[in-house]
Amino acid sequence: MNFVDELRWRGMVHDIMPGTEELLAKEQVSAYVGIDPTADSLHIGHLVSVMMLRHLQSCGHKPFALIGGATGMIGDPSGKSLERNLLDDKTLLHNQQAIKNQLSKFLDFESDAPNKAELVNNYDWMKDFSFLAFVRDVGKYITVNYMMAKDSVKKRLTGETKDGLSFTEFTYQLLQAYDYLHLLDSRGVKLQMGGSDQWGNITTGAELIRRAKSQEVFGLTCPLITKADGGKFGKTESGNIWLDRRYTSPYKFYQFWLNVSDADAERYIKIFTSLTKEVIADLIAEHNQSPHERILQRRLAKEITVMVHSQEDYDTAVEASEILFGKSTSETLRKIDEETLLSVFEGVPQFEIDSALITEQTKLVDLFVDNAPIFSSKGELRKLVKNGGISLNKEKVEDCDQLISDKDLLNNKYLLVQKGKKNYYLVLVK
Repeated sequence: MNFVDELRWRGMVHDIMPGTEELLAKEQVSAYVGIDPTADSLHIGHLVSVMMLRHLQSCGHKPFALIGGATGMIGDPSGKSLERNLLDDKTLLHNQQAIKNQLSKFLDFESDAPNKAELVNNYDWMKDFSFLAFVRDVGKYITVNYMMAKDSVKKRLTGETKDGLSFTEFTYQLLQAYDYLHLLDSRGVKLQMGGSDQWGNITTGAELIRRAKSQEVFGLTCPLITKADGGKFGKTESGNIWLDRRYTSPYKFYQFWLNVSDADAERYIKIFTSLTKEVIADLIAEHNQSPHERILQRRLAKEITVMVHSQEDYDTAVEASEILFGKSTSETLRKIDEETLLSVFEGVPQFEIDSALITEQTKLVDLFVDNAPIFSSKGELRKLVKNGGISLNKEKVEDCDQLISDKDLLNNKYLLVQKGKKNYYLVLVK
């Protein structure tokens, strides 16, 4: 496959240096994307660049993922209004290993293929570089005028923030430029890729190499992903959508993709999956015939949840999704794990009761009026039961004097009460 053509039909080309396509057409090219290890998980904002590397490898070229152990200590001013906090060595090391584990789900690091992916860390070549050596051997090639002309610098210097731009951040583009020079010399890397906000840093690297070695290298960026309504991609009320289940559960991850708009689903399925052009065209056509069935969203959510998590996590997320829409059974509810259960019912009213209250003689009517006051009175509860309006763990309650025992507990600690069609209550038994 032609790599640039592949990116183009997917809507993943923003800027491309002249000669890049010709280089990719005539030889196997080594290319890299930089990732600053500011957290121990990637979020979905990183996925565009990671998918660029994935497509690069599938087209026969060699991907390098550069973990910015050195540059991560400084922080890229591109798109930022404030200087970021600096991380210590121990935190950076932990973050780097966690990120590699996530990248291995997208890239082949382990095979014997000549284009297997490699992970590099710029701390390895920057840690012994003295300040004097750096300003002498690297700084002499790039003028302050050139650096000041970059948008990322101009915006910070002329912006409303009073903090301006520290010398530390000002040097970032030189450090990233040196990464490109080092990777060219040590690994033969001739192409740097990233989001469109990285174009200034990429061109500085190419300029450094041109001046220091009289050699031409190349750059390619993808658009920054936004939502069709202009909102920020990957942000929810609770923050970023992370790839690590500790921060975003597989159920929430699946739900994010399932709930994107039709316009976004059509764009995202090209960018965030490896489905072919023909398959996607068929899916779009099928979706347009029956938009209410959300065919694009369901396929997008499946592909990316399986890729980031697993088939099992995807199956659990689908089953869990049915709970809120009344289609699931008590058996389904009992199968899902505690993490998913709490994700599904995040935000619903919760009550805590002492486990000593759950005995062989505990009546439902007493428990949910006196101990976990879901109902205002026993009269209200009895009336709702008579009208078939109450379920316990997705099973209709037929008798308000029904006995509750520890056998009814989900994950040995929860009871799920449903009042009417949409009102859920979670009771935690401690």
